[in-house]
Amino acid sequence: MVNLKNNNVVVKNFVLFLTFLFLLSCQPQKEFVTKIEGKKIPVTEILGQSTEIESYIKPYRDTIEKDLSAVLAYAPVTLDKSGEWQSTFGNLFSDVTKEKGNFVFNKRENKSIDFVLLNNGGIRSILPKGNVTTRIAYEIMPFENSLVVVALKGEQVQEMVDYFIAEKKPHPLSGMTFTITADNNSKNILINGKPLSKQTTYYVGTNDYLANGGDNMIFFKKGVARYDLEYKLRNVLIDYFKDVDTIRVVNDIRIIKE
Repeated sequence: MVNLKNNNVVVKNFVLFLTFLFLLSCQPQKEFVTKIEGKKIPVTEILGQSTEIESYIKPYRDTIEKDLSAVLAYAPVTLDKSGEWQSTFGNLFSDVTKEKGNFVFNKRENKSIDFVLLNNGGIRSILPKGNVTTRIAYEIMPFENSLVVVALKGEQVQEMVDYFIAEKKPHPLSGMTFTITADNNSKNILINGKPLSKQTTYYVGTNDYLANGGDNMIFFKKGVARYDLEYKLRNVLIDYFKDVDTIRVVNDIRIIKE
């Protein structure tokens, strides 16, 4: 006796199989990449200029050029970052950072920055005598570093002074003075005119790179609190330039070497 039910199942499966093969044969053949070739095309004047691209970017370029060329202030002398223990621009920059940063820090946290320490290597250009433009601010501070306040105990502040002496670089410093003895130790450490106290917590302004331990300033990583002010140091400069007509020259002595 023939089992019609089983035969029907077999026939249906066979028909489905044939349909699958038919559909598969109708699919376009895929081509696989077996080789990639390239050549260097130097960018020269021979290539010419795309008028379409140029017309598209010109309004943006003109706007940026106008903003960068805007005169913000005047510098009576050239300020730079050179010096044995401090520099003319370092003094100005750290003072301005403390002043502008304090306004933001006080508004947000109802606290004040005690002193500021930045890094000499972060300053990438001079502040030339003459008209000061936005472009100059970008040349001085091309990085996107922002202002951070770290709460340090007095012990870490002492570590900071020891680091400063060992480095022998004119790192920008504002709000603190000290004396370096003949045997390269420190004495008379004053913060805003008051002696350093190991039991006191100080609010130190710096940039986010240093706050993360950059330039081996690991004492910042020992901070008991951190406040990101979301205020780029470049903008600190620009805001200061906008606020003044003539840039001040700061020549006071902050670090004394015996």
